[in-house]
Amino acid sequence: MSLAMFPLNTVLFPGCTLDLQLFEARYLDMISRCMKKGENFGVVCILEGAEVGLAPEGYAVVGCEALIRDFKLQDNGLLGIRVEGGRRFRILEAEVRHDQLLVADVQWLEDLPEHPLEAQDADLLALLEALAEHPMVASLDMGSEAQGQQALGNKLAYLLPFTETNKVALLQLDDPQQRLDAIQELLDQMQGE
Repeated sequence: MSLAMFPLNTVLFPGCTLDLQLFEARYLDMISRCMKKGENFGVVCILEGAEVGLAPEGYAVVGCEALIRDFKLQDNGLLGIRVEGGRRFRILEAEVRHDQLLVADVQWLEDLPEHPLEAQDADLLALLEALAEHPMVASLDMGSEAQGQQALGNKLAYLLPFTETNKVALLQLDDPQQRLDAIQELLDQMQGE
């Protein structure tokens, strides 16, 4: 499966919302093609270097499909789009095309079935509910509910101020319990425990 890539200094997770402003011709063309053909694109995190003229080696090999949910012209004249994270993928091969758009052959990653929340998840669920009250988080319309461990882990990994490297590592985990355990470990490190 070939997928156009949007390298960013952030990590998108399944079920999470990301607002983007587009001004570069390559990304405006990419979004136009995606909308006309009903296709999606991929978001990959930049690990080194800058977005412009990005070398294929400068980004994470695991990313997340971006589903276009809304678009509008911003007050500053730029196109704004809202995307929702879809399926996770691993980049097999990538190339920068003549228009400087990064296109990759991807393999979709299988998610384990959603596990119900357990009593031990109560503190992390309370943290998500507290985060959802912040105006910037509330504006994303992601809600504070989590139907299971996968959704809880994805939302927390997306919203908490972890490094991009840590977020990429969390995105790579297939097991929702492992993701929640890793999030708790990172939180303990942040609190100096």
